[in-house]
Parts: sequence; C-alpha cells; structure tokens
Amino acid sequence: MKKAAAFFLLLWFFIIVSPGYAQQTEDDSEDEESEADVDWYGELPTLYSQGDKTFSISLGMTFPTLFIQDKALIESNISTLGGIGCLAFNFFLDSNFFLGAEIGGQFNSTLADNMLYIIPIGLRTGYQFIIWRIEIPLTLVAGIAPQTFLTHAYLGFFLKGGVSAYYRFNPDWSFGMDLSWSWFPQWTKEPNKNVDGNFFNLIFSARYHF
Repeated sequence: MKKAAAFFLLLWFFIIVSPGYAQQTEDDSEDEESEADVDWYGELPTLYSQGDKTFSISLGMTFPTLFIQDKALIESNISTLGGIGCLAFNFFLDSNFFLGAEIGGQFNSTLADNMLYIIPIGLRTGYQFIIWRIEIPLTLVAGIAPQTFLTHAYLGFFLKGGVSAYYRFNPDWSFGMDLSWSWFPQWTKEPNKNVDGNFFNLIFSARYHF
C-alpha cells in the first residue's frame, strides 16, 4: 500500500508540474522568437559575416555612350537602347568585403537594324555599406567578353564598375537597382583602328542570401 500511495503521489506531481513546465518552455521559445523578431524588424544586427554568400539575377537596359578611336570621339552606329542580363555570385570575406564571379549578356541594335551581342564573363570584388535595411555595394568586375556582329567575332577584355542599392526584404531576399559603366576595348593589330566602347547600364536585381 505504501508503494502504491507513493506511486500515485509521484504521478499526481508529474500531472501538476508538467503543464507548468511545458508552458514555461513554450514561453521561453516565444521569447526567443520575439528576440529574433526584434533583431530583424527592430534594430538590425550585422547582416553579413565571413562565409556568407549571395546569388543575384539581374535584367535591365544598356545605353551606348562614348566611343573613342585614336583618342578622338567617333559617332557610333549603335542605336540608343539595348538589353542586358547577368547572373552573379558573391562570397563575403567579412561583413563588408566580397569576392565573386558573374556571367552576363547584352545586345544592341545598329542603325541598320543589325545586332551586336556581347557575353561578359568576369571576376568581381567590392565593398558593401549597410544602412538599416538598405545595402549599398560598390563593385568592380574584370574579365573577357566574346563579341559577335554579323559574321565578325572578337574576344576582348572588359571592365565594369558600378554602385547598387538593395532593400533587404527579409533574411533570404533583397531587391534593388544597379547603375554601372562598362568599358569594352577592341584592340587590333593596327592601333589607329582600335575602338573603346562605353556603355551605361540600368539594371534591376533580385538577390538570394545563403
């Protein structure tokens, strides 16, 4: 009888205490979630650390600007508007500096309705500022750019520099706009026929953070 009484007392103890413990555990979990919410929706913590990565998809417009031949401005037969797209990957070395790579493509029509196609492939580096949920990366890209026009093909160097502004929508995604300047030199065996083509790019981007 004593063993049975002790068993029932112990059972009643667990019945009484367990709901309170479960409630306390649930409250602690809610407190942790609310603290995380405060971190994200209130005062934002540092958004990046070493090893963080982003992948971006970008589409926009490209505008031909300056074309230089033999140190003189020349009139280009490329029309005023083209299309541009890019896939880019960034790896953060710390909360600000990053390295990465990108591949893109752009097309521009000429006054005679022919098409110029360029496929820039390059390595990226940059520095990113963070103001609340606004991320402002400054980026420099260098690499190679296969180019085709009618039956002509050219493989050359390219350089691109730009500034972006992204709104961090949630921990996984940010959306924004890129403004960049691309330089595509065409160097030939006859220096007086070399041409430096410059394009201004206005691009809208989505970035995935992981």
